Parts: sequence; C-alpha cells; structure tokens
Amino acid sequence: MSSDPWGRVDETGTVYVRTADGEREVGSWQAGSPEEALAYFERKYEGLVVEIGLLERRVRTTDLAPKDALTAIDHLRVSVDGAHAVGDLDALTKRLDALVGLVESRREERKAAKAKQTDEAKHSKEALVAEAEQLAESEQWRSAGERLRALVDTWKGLPRLDRKTDDELWHRFSHARSVFSKRRKAHFASLDAQREDARRAKEKLVDEAVALSKSTDWGPTAARYRELMTDWKAAGRAQRESEDDLWNRFRGAQDVFFAARSEVFAERDVEQRENLSAKEELAIEAEKLLPVTDLKAARAAFRAINERWEAIGHVPRDARPKIEARMHAVERAIQESEENEWRRTNPEARARAAGLTGQLQAAVDKLVAQVEAARSAGNTAKADKLAKELEGRQALLDQALKGLHEFGG
Repeated sequence: MSSDPWGRVDETGTVYVRTADGEREVGSWQAGSPEEALAYFERKYEGLVVEIGLLERRVRTTDLAPKDALTAIDHLRVSVDGAHAVGDLDALTKRLDALVGLVESRREERKAAKAKQTDEAKHSKEALVAEAEQLAESEQWRSAGERLRALVDTWKGLPRLDRKTDDELWHRFSHARSVFSKRRKAHFASLDAQREDARRAKEKLVDEAVALSKSTDWGPTAARYRELMTDWKAAGRAQRESEDDLWNRFRGAQDVFFAARSEVFAERDVEQRENLSAKEELAIEAEKLLPVTDLKAARAAFRAINERWEAIGHVPRDARPKIEARMHAVERAIQESEENEWRRTNPEARARAAGLTGQLQAAVDKLVAQVEAARSAGNTAKADKLAKELEGRQALLDQALKGLHEFGG
C-alpha cells in the first residue's frame, strides 16, 4: 500500500483522498504502481487548482458579472466536491468560499457605484432640464438653439434612470425645447412679415427715386432725396435676397440725379467765378468815384456801372456779401453827398437855420449885457451864474452858425 498526506492506495488498487470528513474513494488503479496512481490523481487535483486560480483572477481583474461568477463558483464547487483527485480538497473549498465573499463584496460595490452613478445622472438630468427651461425664454435664437442641441447630445450620453423619473424629466426637457422652438418660429414669422412690409415700402421708395433721377429742379429734388433716405432707414431691412438689389436701384437713381446736378453746378461755378471777376472790376471802377467832387457826374457814372453790374449775373455765394458791400459803400457815399447838397440848397431849411441863429445871437447879446451889469454892480455870484448860462448859449450859437455856413450863408 502506498500513501501521501492527502491520499492512499490500498492493496486492491483502490485510491482514496483524505478530507476533513474522512476518506473518500476517488478511483482505482490496476495498471501500474501505487505511486503512479497517486501521481495521476494528484494531477487531476492540480487541474482543479488551475481552474480555481483562473476564476479568482477573472473575478479580481475583469468586469465579470456577479451572477456569472457565482455560477462558475458553483460549477467548480460541484467539481471539487465530487472530484476524482488527490490533494487538499478542503483548501480548494475554502478558496471557493472566499471567492464567494469577494464576489458578494464586488456586487455591493457595484450596486453602490450604480446607485451613485444613477444619483449623479439624476442630478445631471435635472440640471439639463433647468437649463433648458431657462433657455426656453431666451431671445438669443442662434446661441440658445445651439445650446439646446448640445444639451440633447449630453442627455443621450447619460445613463437611464428608473422609468418614472426618467420619463418625467424627459417630458420637462422636451417641453422646454418645444416652447423655445414655437417662440423662435413665431419670432421669425413676425420678422419675415416685417421684412416683407419693408420690401414693399422700399419698392415704392425706389420707384420714386427712379422717377426723380431725371429732375433738374435741383434744390427741391435734393431735399426730397434726403427725405427718401430718412424713410429708407425707418422702413427697416427687407429679406436679404431683396435688400441688396433694392439698395443698388435706390442708390443708383440718386447717383444719376446728383451726377447731373454736380455737372451743372460745376459749369455754374465756372460762370459765377467769371462773374465775380467782372464785378470786382466794376467795384474798383465805382470806388474811383469817391470822394464825390461832382455829384451829378458821379451819380450818372454810378448808374451806368450799376446797370452793367445787374447784367452780369450771380457770383459764388460765399463771395457775394463782400463784393456787394463794396458797391453799397459807394452808393451810400453818393447818397450822403446828395443829402448834404439838398440840405445846403433847401430855402426853407436855410430860413429856419437863419432864424434860429438870430434868436441865439440875440440871447447871447442880452446875456453879455447882463453879465457886465452884474459885475459893475459888484454882484459877482450873479455874474458867474450868468456867465455859465452864456457859455451854453454861445456853444449853441456856434453850432447854428456852422450849420448856416453849410447852406452858404
């Protein structure tokens, strides 16, 4: 008979394995020595050791599902319990028991991780719903629309929750997107209507601008074009495909008018500059009439110069005040000479001047006599008072005599 710590072979060739529950027959061996029999059944045991080692590695290093792991453990346990092998089968059972504990621990860890993941997913989806509901009221149509599409992609990447919770959150999320979509559609529908109104209004402005483009009524037409531009800006923008075409037609009509006006004004500017040169020569000629020595000749000469002046036409606006002021100065000088001559030759005015001079002379003579009388009487105060009155009357007399002299008196 042959034996080792975990088994033996009796004299009949029967092979036994030793366990905590006692010996158990595992087979018989008739073809060789007892040592060969034990070696054979020990190799069977090593096979079980390898299988259990592989399962232990899978449990520790892979995502083997707990259910599948326990099924594999049960399968190995059956193999160990009924194994036709020699070895420490109790140790293998203990390893399987320990592996069951590890699987259960992993199950709890996975359950906790899944619960945490679910909780995080719930909070993430609630945050997505809250942001979507906020975006639903936004008027930043482009950026809000892009953000909502990004939120949908984020939602799809999150784990599902329990059906009730997931459906409720999705309903709110979807409703927020629908609200935004309806508001955006309504906005752009209104915008399209406004742009169509703008297009119709600008069509009318273009028609009027084209009709005015051939006008030669420069001032009023230019003013009307300014009003049309104000109306254009107030009309708002038409659809993009229409706006550029309308603007090109509107601006083109204005360009036709203003180009024609510029050409006419350029010719007019040349003519007015030539007129200015001619009037400057006439102003010099008129200024040579001053000072007036022969009123009749000066008057006739100025009249002839003025007739030529009026025949010349307009000068540039900015030069007009200065050149006209020179002619007006000559005209005023001649008028003042006429007034002085009239006063000098007017009999009635001369008679009034002579009468006033006579009255003042009489008053002065009377005051002279009174002053002399007061001084002779020794009344100095009265004499001084009368002397002051005499000074005033004498000044008036001198002025009157000067005026009388202008009349040739």
